[in-house]
Amino acid sequence: SYTFQRVLPLFYTIHYVFLKRANSTRKPSSQGQFPLTQNVTVVEGGTAILTCRVDQNDNTSLQWSNPAQQTLYFDDKKALRDNRIELVRASWHELSISVSDVSLSDEGQYTCSLFTMPVKTSKAYLTVLGVPEKPQISGFSSPVMEGDLMQLTCKTSGSKPAADIRWFKNDKEIKDVKYLKEEDANRKTFTVSSTLDFRVDRSDDGVAVICRVDHESLNATPQVAMQVLEIHYTPSVKIIPSTPFPQEGQPLILTCESKGKPLPEPVLWTKDGGELPDPDRMVVSGRELNILFLNKTDNGTYRCEATNTIGQSSAEYVLIVHDPNALAGQNGPDHALIGGIVAVVVFVTLCSIFLLGRYLARHKGTYLTNEAKGAEDAPDADTAIINAEGSQVNAEEKKEYFI
Repeated sequence: SYTFQRVLPLFYTIHYVFLKRANSTRKPSSQGQFPLTQNVTVVEGGTAILTCRVDQNDNTSLQWSNPAQQTLYFDDKKALRDNRIELVRASWHELSISVSDVSLSDEGQYTCSLFTMPVKTSKAYLTVLGVPEKPQISGFSSPVMEGDLMQLTCKTSGSKPAADIRWFKNDKEIKDVKYLKEEDANRKTFTVSSTLDFRVDRSDDGVAVICRVDHESLNATPQVAMQVLEIHYTPSVKIIPSTPFPQEGQPLILTCESKGKPLPEPVLWTKDGGELPDPDRMVVSGRELNILFLNKTDNGTYRCEATNTIGQSSAEYVLIVHDPNALAGQNGPDHALIGGIVAVVVFVTLCSIFLLGRYLARHKGTYLTNEAKGAEDAPDADTAIINAEGSQVNAEEKKEYFI
């Protein structure tokens, strides 16, 4: 009972004082004794360990009491009838107790008392973290039309202190969001919500929007909620030919590539604004138009039209059937270019030969002229050459000066 819980510690205290006085004549008290404690933080539902230590103790008793000043343990004696509170260690230098399945109401200031004369105390504050509930995303109604404004709200309750909410789209964080914090009815925990507004387009179809809740009680493992978007949009159409140069006599396949949600099915093929003129040669199979044995009459503008419940879209392809012989001539070697290159090479070769011949002829004439000049007064050819070289030297030495 409550009375018993109050009387029992008083009994321990009187008993201690009596023993202290009885031993005072034999053992003086130590003035260096002082209890030491530390603040404790624990997650709601976890276990808190409260430890009180005394470095120097002369067999003086230790006591733990809760924020309501109810004694929990006096030395190794349990005083409060609470199955969640257990003794961890009791000695003259330490008194440690555990409180399991901690609730928010357990938060507060706990006191360790050392029964010296006078009594010395130390305070330890127990902080209990409220774990946020799994978040929920609201505001999504499937499907959403392309161009609509979407508003999503993520909410979580029970956090203490208030949790933080973050939004991600395609793993990229969205910063421009609204945040609201409200105190719960117990006046201890909080409900937080965040609202995300954005205009959707077809690229958002199938995208996962994630709401992430971060809180110190989650041990770096955030809680998340995910919403996969479903966006409906009008078709987009593109025509892909099986060959870039359709040739007369060959087949051609035109594929109408259409994307939309809901998926457009089937597609409609027309030629020059009307129906296909030759159903026997122009066969539609799903999204493909097969034209067998092309001829010049197939030239024209082909149109593919795709429709779904959201809207309609189309694409056009202009068909020009080419003559196989003309394409072969275009793809063959350029004879004119080759002939021009050969002509240039021949011309350069002939010019080189002509210039080389003239150079050799001029050097030969100079030799003959010098030889003739030395041969006029020479009895033989050797003397003529010597005379010619000597005349060149003399010619260089003979110089006239006019004053």
